[in-house]
Amino acid sequence: MKLGIISDTHITSTSKKDQIKALFEQLEGAFKGVDKIIHAGDVSEEFFLNKLKNIAPITCVKGNVDNIESLEQFVKISHGRYNIGVIHILPENLEEFMKEYDLNIIIFGHTHIPLIKGTKFNTLLVNPGSPTEPKSPPQKPGFLKPVARPSVITLNIDENDVMSTFIITLKI
Repeated sequence: MKLGIISDTHITSTSKKDQIKALFEQLEGAFKGVDKIIHAGDVSEEFFLNKLKNIAPITCVKGNVDNIESLEQFVKISHGRYNIGVIHILPENLEEFMKEYDLNIIIFGHTHIPLIKGTKFNTLLVNPGSPTEPKSPPQKPGFLKPVARPSVITLNIDENDVMSTFIITLKI
């Protein structure tokens, strides 16, 4: 199973049409061959989800700026031995939440900063950042200042339950 993961698109009907078109051209390339698209919230308007469905089936959760009534706050999907939770904002007690829902992977948004990180309690955190309003991670001492780049993520789980995941920088 290959997932295309996106969040924090903040696309509205008043967004510039040429920007929406450029974004979809990039997403079609980045998500080529995915089995499902996961949107971790802050879609803004439902028409954007309908456009994403032209690329692949979609699962989406409600973000803090979404007014789409059909969206849930949290969704759990499973594939092979992996349980994947999708939520917009990480809960305060992440370890307890992961154990309560028996999650191996949690996909989230809200920060607009891409992240792929293992935790001390043997789970994977995945945040695709934002393709439209990216933010850079905080600067670490001794390192150059990070640059905010529009991004999405792909996550692949093969027939042997081997997982690989990649941050894809978009050229928007």
